Amino acid sequence: MDFHIFRLFRFISVAVFVFQGSCYSDKAGYYSFLRDAKSAPTLSHYDYIVIGGGTAGCALAATLSQNATVLLLERGGSPYDNPLATDIGNFLNTFLNTTPNSWSQLFISEDGVFNSRARVLGGGTVINAGFYSRAEADFVAESGWDREEVEAAYEWVEKKLVFEPQIKGWQTAFIDGLLEAGVTPYNGFTYKHIYGTKVGGTILDPDGRRHTAADLLEYADPKKITVYLHASAHKILFTTTGTMRPKANGVIFQDANGVFHTAKLAAHNAQNEVLLSAGAIASPQLLLLSGVGPAAHLADHGVDPVILDHPMVGQGMGDNPMNAVVIPSPKPVEVSLVQVAGIPHFGSYIEGLSGLSLSISLTHSFFDGVINLLNEIKLPTKTLSNFFKLLDLRFNITTQAGGMIQKVYGPISRGHLELRNTNPDDNPSVTFNYYQDPEDLNNCVEGLSTIIKVINSQNYSKYKFPGVTGRGLLDLILALPINLRPRHINSLFDLKQYCKDTVMTIYHYHGGCQVGKVVDNDYKVLGVDALRVVDASTFLKTPGTNPQATIMMLGRYVGQKILRERADFLETKEEL
Repeated sequence: MDFHIFRLFRFISVAVFVFQGSCYSDKAGYYSFLRDAKSAPTLSHYDYIVIGGGTAGCALAATLSQNATVLLLERGGSPYDNPLATDIGNFLNTFLNTTPNSWSQLFISEDGVFNSRARVLGGGTVINAGFYSRAEADFVAESGWDREEVEAAYEWVEKKLVFEPQIKGWQTAFIDGLLEAGVTPYNGFTYKHIYGTKVGGTILDPDGRRHTAADLLEYADPKKITVYLHASAHKILFTTTGTMRPKANGVIFQDANGVFHTAKLAAHNAQNEVLLSAGAIASPQLLLLSGVGPAAHLADHGVDPVILDHPMVGQGMGDNPMNAVVIPSPKPVEVSLVQVAGIPHFGSYIEGLSGLSLSISLTHSFFDGVINLLNEIKLPTKTLSNFFKLLDLRFNITTQAGGMIQKVYGPISRGHLELRNTNPDDNPSVTFNYYQDPEDLNNCVEGLSTIIKVINSQNYSKYKFPGVTGRGLLDLILALPINLRPRHINSLFDLKQYCKDTVMTIYHYHGGCQVGKVVDNDYKVLGVDALRVVDASTFLKTPGTNPQATIMMLGRYVGQKILRERADFLETKEEL
């Protein structure tokens, strides 16, 4: 390590975790239909039951309530309980808070990478970096979606919670650096996915307040929707009569006092359905817990009865690997989350943010949570030794730094999800197999090489110390406890090894209930009636640079489709 890097070491903290995080939107009061699950009746009936009040679930439930009664179950609380958390300055405080009732639930993949699951109304839009960008045209075409309806669904979301960001000094230098590094042309502000460098939308308003998918419930009919908070779904119920296909007919959920409640589909309409929108971790997990999955695996965990031997549930798990570089600045930088994306012609996207800081107490609290979770899941001691060595390091805290990340597109590498136990509130066992495919690894190298060019560019030079190079800054990340993976001495000289050693998540995990494998093109679970999955677990790859726009759009898009089917059914029934 050269002398300049050594001097800069004291500026770096575990702030590498800034690359995704959260707050949410400002609300004067509560929706009238938000209730604690403890107030739920023992038995209730609805036309549609949506499990998961997250990025897709809020859009889906709000849409369905236009013409049917809807129950939305959310295992977490309301983002409106803490208005201060809407401030951009609380981004990391929200994201790294992993206490039992927090909005962010820590989980660690079998690959040794820290990840996080949202448990709050609004889902991941409450704990992310806010960047809003639509899917690429090819993704829409491959999904078989109607382009005009997709456009209308995106606009429905954007009217409620998306803004044009205010680009200041650090982000301007980042743009200029990307262009100098060859990520051209400059496309200005746009929601579209276009090759080159662009400014995307953000769900943070000009005052730094966050707006989330929960705000889409403003579209809901308050007379037809009920939202239960702190409602943990335990099992989807099925009717299994003779040789007929299993048919979903309800859900069992538990409130915060441990009392169980049953919600069932109203019997008056055969079009009524259960819709699973619990996210890429919880949706396949709940299918397994409900008896839909590989029969042998279900039997191993005592899941009874097995409703359907469905071997693809939990398969095809993907998570876009992320690698980061932190750049200490000789001058103050603004606090900014992701506002700009570089979209090169190779399979990696470049994003950046600046000026975020951590308190030592917050850092220690987060790693206390890591250690507690490691003890719970009984990871091998050998895996932990490197982590504890890194954790012994002490760093000062600074806001005078920027960060750049590369996210591998796709990815091609795939893993799987399995039950660890039968408690739906616990994390299942998830393996993503980061960088298993050589093409993913090559794209990482290309992405990091581009970041190094941006840092070394003339246009970015005022935001780094004299004599510091992009390549030299890689040493900083290697010294931080960013994951549980081993470090190799040749990482600084071999970018492929560096990618493997310093891999993190950008929290864009998907798969487990993929289209064509677990659900059909209408998101109906194969082999089961009255049950759909509508969330990122159905994706074969991540849409665009950041998926939240498309996940919210999907909730609206599928909701509209279901309502049309419902109307057609009722019309046909009347004619008969």
